[in-house]
Amino acid sequence: MMTSHLICGVDEAGRGPLAGAVFAAAVILDPANPIEGLADSKKLSEKKRDALAIEIKSKALAWAIASSSVEEIDEINILQASLLAMKRSIEALSLVPNEVLIDGLHCPKLSLPMRAIVQGDSKEACISASSILAKTARDANLYDLDKLYPAYGFAKHKGYPTPLHLQMLEEHGVLTIHRKSYAPVNKILNLKKGK
Repeated sequence: MMTSHLICGVDEAGRGPLAGAVFAAAVILDPANPIEGLADSKKLSEKKRDALAIEIKSKALAWAIASSSVEEIDEINILQASLLAMKRSIEALSLVPNEVLIDGLHCPKLSLPMRAIVQGDSKEACISASSILAKTARDANLYDLDKLYPAYGFAKHKGYPTPLHLQMLEEHGVLTIHRKSYAPVNKILNLKKGK
């Protein structure tokens, strides 16, 4: 029996926020079991994303979700941390893909045939699927953080630098889950130090 050409899509979620880990997902879709409605996760409602995430997990030939921590983001920068999360998600797959399609401009360091595709999450179904899994995993993580730190409003802003989040940072201070290398967080830390 001939094995089919396994194409894996990879995307990340959470490069812009001031708090929390950056997540990545890798998905190998089953061509014989298509999923309707796949699109860039940012263009879908949360309800639609959640429904599609369940479908992707049940129909895909393989999928994996990984992350890079706040400490890693601060140490190696957000681009490198995103690539590291992508690498981890690909390595965690139960199948080895023949080709990897990455959303964006950069590819992680792996000895697999890879292509970076700008706006790939709206061009390739497998990247759309990975963007949905990465986004839903990150959102779930932010809901958990919201329970731990209810004063900060993480369920509302998901860690992004909204006026509410910046106000909460100024009022309540910087948490261990905040990215210290990001300018708005760094500025508050320096103000607190009296610099």
